[in-house]
Amino acid sequence: MMRKLRLAILDMYENTPNQGMRCIREILDQYAKTLDCKVFDVRGKNEVPGLDFDIYISTGGPGSPLEGDGVWDKNYYNWMDSVFEWNKSDYPKKYVFFICHSFQMACAHLKLANITRRKSKAFGTFPVHLTQAGSYDPLFDGLPDPFYIADFREWQVVEPNEARFKELGAEIMCREKIRPHVNLERAIMAIRFSDEIFGTQFHPEADSDGMLLHFLDPERRQAIIEEHSEQKYLEMIDHLKDSDKICLTHDVILPTFLSHSINELCEAEMPV
Repeated sequence: MMRKLRLAILDMYENTPNQGMRCIREILDQYAKTLDCKVFDVRGKNEVPGLDFDIYISTGGPGSPLEGDGVWDKNYYNWMDSVFEWNKSDYPKKYVFFICHSFQMACAHLKLANITRRKSKAFGTFPVHLTQAGSYDPLFDGLPDPFYIADFREWQVVEPNEARFKELGAEIMCREKIRPHVNLERAIMAIRFSDEIFGTQFHPEADSDGMLLHFLDPERRQAIIEEHSEQKYLEMIDHLKDSDKICLTHDVILPTFLSHSINELCEAEMPV
């Protein structure tokens, strides 16, 4: 009988209230018979997993992706380096998914691009466009081009280092929405770092129902309108109610990553 695979969630929220952890846990509940999951409080308790896990999901989080306290961030980068090093020669491979804040940290650490503060915070639901490489990637199977994402960030990954991408064999999967009237470079929204390691600058775990409940709260509604306008708020609510937008992204990307990782790991452990 196949053993249960082990999955580590690297919680980067530093005890900040969030929807991300709930969404990730609810997706993982679908894999309860296959995965044993453990949470590591990276920034709050300086916890990082070892290499005795098969799959890793590293979450979004608050603050600058370029700053740490010199302890948790050092340990986090050591963990990241150890996974990349393991996958160069050891077997079975380790599978990793970086989300938003973690994605930005990975890009900075690997020197793949510049990380800059946005002129204004991205908040809401937006279309993103696949690159040619992204259009062939199985993690986007079933999604239109463009597809819609939940995007909440003050920082962005821009200006890719093409030589470094080539050196690592990494590829850009999608970029943010096309805005011909805005004279700014479009941010990189997803990267395949390797066959086993993937990351998105958006939140693929975001679910429509949970986000609707969260943003229909009167106090949150008023705060969003004051900061971002009523038009932006109503547009986001409409997108959350549309099954072809955020709901579709939620149902495709992270579940496809998990199913693919599980299948690859099971095949690797099958006797010849």
